[in-house]
Amino acid sequence: MKNWNVANIASQKGKTFLITGANSGTGFGTARTLAQKGGKVIMAVRNLEKGDAAKAKILKETPYALIELMPLDLADLASVEEFSKAFLSRHEQLDVLINNAGIALPYDRQETRQGFEAHFGTNHLGHFALTAKLLALLQNTEASRIVTVASFVPKNSKSIMNWDDLQNQTNFDGMRAYGESKLANIMFALELQERLINSKSTVLSLIANPGFTKSGIQDGMSLVVKLLTSFFAQSVEMGMLPILRAAIDPAVKGGEFYGPLKMKEMRGYPELTLVPDPALIVKDRRKLWTLSEQMTQTSYNFD
Repeated sequence: MKNWNVANIASQKGKTFLITGANSGTGFGTARTLAQKGGKVIMAVRNLEKGDAAKAKILKETPYALIELMPLDLADLASVEEFSKAFLSRHEQLDVLINNAGIALPYDRQETRQGFEAHFGTNHLGHFALTAKLLALLQNTEASRIVTVASFVPKNSKSIMNWDDLQNQTNFDGMRAYGESKLANIMFALELQERLINSKSTVLSLIANPGFTKSGIQDGMSLVVKLLTSFFAQSVEMGMLPILRAAIDPAVKGGEFYGPLKMKEMRGYPELTLVPDPALIVKDRRKLWTLSEQMTQTSYNFD
């Protein structure tokens, strides 16, 4: 469908959505739109103060919105565990899990609470563990979906998994580490879909690329990136569309990747696109899966 936009979104009343990183950027835009469409939205945020402000803004615009705020730090697996237990105790259905939160730290190498390189640990491992812990609820919810938010970077920079140094301990480069974590997101989503199919599950796993969007993720980057953002980046209202399409378009299929196609997939309306070649290597996807299970001490139960 050409120029897919919010006008294509039907009522989401009766559905429950969980969005990580929902207090800013595309996560906030997605949360606000789904709330406006009648969905129940759980905003999982690291900073509760910013989360409260984001929730208040949505409620001011849409007083009837069903919004819940919950603390989640994807850079701490203990927080992921605590969040999951709290979520499962409060909710009996989960129609769509949107793994949206992400960091981009281009300068100094940083680590998560468990000692993983920050991009890989937050963008990939945190979401890998979260999805595993919520999978049973997703499987018990009819026609549920998991949307993993990736990026155009793995394609444009030809990112690869550096198996000899997944934690980027030598010659650290922030954008390379970011690209690798986003490639890991894509590989995870595809392998997840394969395993869901093999287990005869009806849950769908999809991927979304918001393009080059003024999301706030560029705030900690160089002056050059900030200038490029101000001149070339698209609005949050455009950047959120691939996420929304993957989350609710009834025509999509598991394993599909949605994002803009213009300007090297940085701008435009959401359309079906191809995954980067490294994500098509099945043995590498399985290798990443096994390593991720070991690193997070998490196992998936597809029964």
